[in-house]
Amino acid sequence: MAFFFLLTSYYIIRPVRDQLGGAVGSSQLPLFYLATFVAMLLLTPVFGMLVARFPRRRLLGWSYSFFIVCLLAFIPAFLAQDRIGARALGVVFYIWGSVFNLFVVSLFWSFMADVFDSRRAREVFSLIALGGMAGAIFGPLITSTLVGLIGVAPLLLVSALMLGFAALLLLHISVLRAEDGGTDQPIGGSLWAGVRELWSRPFLRYMAILMLLGDGIGTLAYALVADYAKVHLASITTRTAFYAHIDLAVNLLGALLQLTLSPWLLMRRGAVWALVLPQVVNFGLLIVVVMGGHAQVSVLGYSVPLLVLMMVGTRGFMYGMTKPASDALYTRVPRETRYKGKNFVETAVWRFGDVVITSGISSLVKLGIGVSSIALVGVGAASLAAWVARKAATSPDLAPETKAGTGEQGAGNESLV
Repeated sequence: MAFFFLLTSYYIIRPVRDQLGGAVGSSQLPLFYLATFVAMLLLTPVFGMLVARFPRRRLLGWSYSFFIVCLLAFIPAFLAQDRIGARALGVVFYIWGSVFNLFVVSLFWSFMADVFDSRRAREVFSLIALGGMAGAIFGPLITSTLVGLIGVAPLLLVSALMLGFAALLLLHISVLRAEDGGTDQPIGGSLWAGVRELWSRPFLRYMAILMLLGDGIGTLAYALVADYAKVHLASITTRTAFYAHIDLAVNLLGALLQLTLSPWLLMRRGAVWALVLPQVVNFGLLIVVVMGGHAQVSVLGYSVPLLVLMMVGTRGFMYGMTKPASDALYTRVPRETRYKGKNFVETAVWRFGDVVITSGISSLVKLGIGVSSIALVGVGAASLAAWVARKAATSPDLAPETKAGTGEQGAGNESLV
C-alpha cells in the first residue's frame, strides 16, 4: 500500500510536468535535464550526510516531509501563475518533479532492499511493484478526469495527501522492522561514498552503464514523442491528457508483467533473465520504428503512432520487469551501497545520461536526421544493454543468494551488516 500511495502521488503530477516537454519539443529538453542534473549533484552530498548521520526512520520522515511541503508550496504558485509566468513556473516545476521522482522512489527501494533478504525480495518485489503500478494507473486516471474540471492547483493537494499516507506506512514498517530486531542505525561513512563506490564496486559500475543505456532508449522515445506532441497537440489540457493516457498504458503493461512473467522469471530463472529480456524487447521495438518511422498503427480501433507504442513498450518493461529485478540485486550488497551508491546511480547518473542523450538527439534533429536513423542508434544501445545486464546480474562482488527456506546466506553475509 505504501508504494501504491507513493506512485499515485507522483503520477497525479507527472502529466502536468510532461506536458511542458510536449509544449516546447525536444529542443529544450537538454536545458531541463541539465538543470535537473546540476540539482542532483548538489543534493548528492546532502543525501549522503543524512544517510550517514541519521537513523532510517528519520531519513524517511524528513525526506518525505520535505517533498510534501514543496507540493503544498506550489499550490499558491500555480494559482498565481499569470503573475509569475507560466513558462518560468513550468520550468521550475519540471525540474522539481524530476528530482521528486528520482529521490523519493529511489529511497523507497533502498528501504525495501534494507528490509528484505535476497530470497524474500525475489518473492515479493514484483508484488510490491504491482502495488505501485496500481497507484501509477490510479494517478493518471485522477489527473485526466479532474484536470479539466478543477485545474492543476487542487491536484497538488491530492498528491500531497497521497505522499503523506505513503510516508506514514513506511514509518510504521520501519518501527515493526526495528521491533523484529532489524537495524535502524545510521549507516555512517563518507558523504561521497556513492560516488566512490561507483568506481570501486563492479556491480555498481555495471548498473550505472545499464542505467545509461536503458535511459538512452527511454529518453530517445520521450524526446521523439515530445516532438510529436508539439506538432499535433496544441493546448495544455490536450497534452496533459495525452501524457496521462500514455502513463496509463505503460502502467497497465507493467502491471500485467508483474502479475505474470516477472515473478515467474525471478523465482524460476533468477534476475539474469529478468534483466536481459527487456533489452531484447527494446531491440525489437526499435527495429519496428526504424522500419516504420512516423507510421500509425491501429490498436483496439484507435490510430496510434509507432513512437507512442515504442515509448509504452520500453517503459512498461522497465517498470514491470527491469526495476523489480535490479532492486532485488541490491539486497546482496552492503547497506551503504543500497542507499548511497544506489541513490547516486538512480539520480545523478540517470540525469547525466538525460543531458547527453537529449543533447545528442537535438543535434541530430538539427542536422536533418530522421526518426528511423535516430532509432537505429537505439538498436545498438539495446544490443549492448543486453550484454551489460547479464554482467550486472552475475557480478562477482554480489553476495550469494539467500538459501530457500532458511533465510540464511552463504559466505560473505557478514559484509552486509
